[in-house]
Amino acid sequence: MKWLLKVEEAAMLGLSIYAFSLTSFEWWWYPLLFFLPDIGIAGYLGGNRAGAAAYNLLHHKGTSVVLWFLGASLGINAFLLLGIVFFGHSSFDRVFGFGLKYGTGFRFTHLGEIGKSAQK
Repeated sequence: MKWLLKVEEAAMLGLSIYAFSLTSFEWWWYPLLFFLPDIGIAGYLGGNRAGAAAYNLLHHKGTSVVLWFLGASLGINAFLLLGIVFFGHSSFDRVFGFGLKYGTGFRFTHLGEIGKSAQK
C-alpha cells in the first residue's frame, strides 16, 4: 500500500506541474519557489510545537488549495502561483516520506518516523 500512496503523491506532483504550465508565468518561477515552504523549518527555533505548526501550515495541502482558490477567485496571481507550487512541493515531500509533523519533534510525522533512528 505504501508504494501506491507514493504513486498517488507523484501523480499530484505531476498535476501541480501541469497546472503551472497552464499559467502565464515563466517556467523558472516553479523551481525558484519550489522549496519555499521549507522556510517553515525555521519555526523549530521556537521549539518543537512552534516548529511543527509553522512547518505544517506551509506543507498542508489545504493551505495550498486555499491559496490557489483565493488567487483564482480574487485574481491574485501570486496566490495562484504559490498554491500550485506549494501543492507540488507537499506532494514531492510525501513521495520521500516527509509528512506533516507532530509537536514531539521534526522526526515524527503522520507518515511515520523519519531519520536514522527510524531505520532500525
